[in-house]
Amino acid sequence: MPALTATEAQLLERVRSARERRAILPGGGVSELTLEGAYRVQEALGAGRVLRGHKLGLLSEAKQRQMGIREPIYGRVYADMLLGPAESLRRFLQPRLEPELAVILRSDVPPGTVPSKARAAFSGYFLAVDVLDSVWQDYRFTAPEVVADNASGGGFALGPVLIPETDLPTQLRLFANGTLRSEGPTEALGDLGARVAWLADRVGGLRAGQVVFLGSPAPAVPAEPGIVEVWGAGGVLQFRLEP
Repeated sequence: MPALTATEAQLLERVRSARERRAILPGGGVSELTLEGAYRVQEALGAGRVLRGHKLGLLSEAKQRQMGIREPIYGRVYADMLLGPAESLRRFLQPRLEPELAVILRSDVPPGTVPSKARAAFSGYFLAVDVLDSVWQDYRFTAPEVVADNASGGGFALGPVLIPETDLPTQLRLFANGTLRSEGPTEALGDLGARVAWLADRVGGLRAGQVVFLGSPAPAVPAEPGIVEVWGAGGVLQFRLEP
């Protein structure tokens, strides 16, 4: 990895400080930071951690236009970010929940893979939750700032059942303590093979056994203590968030 510039190193320390001290940064970043530089900061934040996969974000063209970019963003998923059946909200700064689909790869996806072959590498799908957790106050950030903060990645939950392609749900619904909080159609995620092929090009290839969180078709909602559930045609994901 190339050495960070002074600007990138400054932002790296700001994000690390916020994570370690559980203090929320007041917003605003380093205006001259590029997306390329932001991804270098993101990579540096993962030093010494075990990489398990990646997450996709900002999938819709509307969100991309709002952020001044022309493609999605990605973040890294580390072993310490995979959640158990119960987790404390105290581990997060300002958590929000998104229902998602995720895939685990049964074979490598090298750069240059066509979408159909990327999709053929999927072992199946899982219901999932992305627990977003930004260091930026009220989630006000630029595209480079959110990328540098690992695409707001806080934690991830995977459902217990592998869903085959033939049973792929058409709708995802997120419930908190029995109340429907967010829902959206999975078709909004786009061509999933193309998404993963794009990601493989950007990260230098994906490896068998890695997980890819495919983004959410539904709005994020603030997390609260209690039972979180995601419903899809293939089953239910459930876990508990404790105070």
